[in-house]
Amino acid sequence: MTFNPRNILVIDFGQLGDVVMSLPALRAIRERFPPARITVVVGRPGGEIIEMSGYADATIEVDRVGLRDGSKPLSVLRIFRVVKDVRQRKFDFVIDLHSFSETNLLGFFSGAPKRLFSRRPGRSLDFLANFTPKPAVDKNDPDQHLIDRYLEVLVPLGIKDSPRVPRLMTAVEDDHAIDAMLRKAKAEMGAPLVGLFPGAGHPGRCWPLEQFAHLADFLIRNDGVRPIIFVGPEERHLVSHMRALFPTSCVILEKLSIPQLAAAQARLAVFVSNDTGPVHIAAAVGTPIVVLIDLPRPHAYVPTGASQRLIFSESVTAIDVEQVYAATRELLSAGRTTTLFAR
Repeated sequence: MTFNPRNILVIDFGQLGDVVMSLPALRAIRERFPPARITVVVGRPGGEIIEMSGYADATIEVDRVGLRDGSKPLSVLRIFRVVKDVRQRKFDFVIDLHSFSETNLLGFFSGAPKRLFSRRPGRSLDFLANFTPKPAVDKNDPDQHLIDRYLEVLVPLGIKDSPRVPRLMTAVEDDHAIDAMLRKAKAEMGAPLVGLFPGAGHPGRCWPLEQFAHLADFLIRNDGVRPIIFVGPEERHLVSHMRALFPTSCVILEKLSIPQLAAAQARLAVFVSNDTGPVHIAAAVGTPIVVLIDLPRPHAYVPTGASQRLIFSESVTAIDVEQVYAATRELLSAGRTTTLFAR
């Protein structure tokens, strides 16, 4: 194929975990068009993930929540500003990995002469795309992983058999910031660090906080680990309650940036979390994960880490502490065995 665009816009409007799962597609685009300048328009806070990946030359961050929930006149003004910014950059090729009607419109109004959009019946505006051949129609198959759905959009570009595991590298300045926090908490003394993330952005997907506290107690008493409790923006109002509920030796980290979160996760022996964005980041930096999922079977959005335990249930509240502890301890033991044989 002789198609060689020089200035590419990738529209990547998913939530935080979705953006992590789009990284194999972004890597494939970068490798397919090495000389091209690649800009990714992305919702907050996914821009930090794109910047960490190194696959893009620039990002355009859009406050999707503000556009959705703000006043209509203000939303229209913001959309106009985004379109104006995009048009001024004079892209010659647009790839829309998600294909909502509004992202298709953004791709069309970008002025790019070539447009490749994911084809999602009932959501995308296929007539606004003009790249041939067209990608296969997205059948919304619950057994097809989101990573593979993103990669399938790129098949018309001759991209096939790409690596499908997301990877992220942490930056030195973020590593140093986390090291300073752990030293202050005296958590760098040699005990394994196990991360616990009680949040999920939605209460219905959260394992009870009391269960996380019991798990922390088990790990301290039986395995000599140092639990690190991560607090997301939606859980900051619970910090005082957490301090009273969790064992006193637990370290609570809040108000971390996304790159700092990744740097902290990279230092963990295991990360235990509800099914939410940060667990995808942990998997992408190579940390073993235990994921508590409020569905009875695997779905298209589960992480793809090499070392993980996925615990499924009709209700996340029905998962018992012993089950999560056993999965966590199994990964801890595997890590210790690996360390032993590496010496």
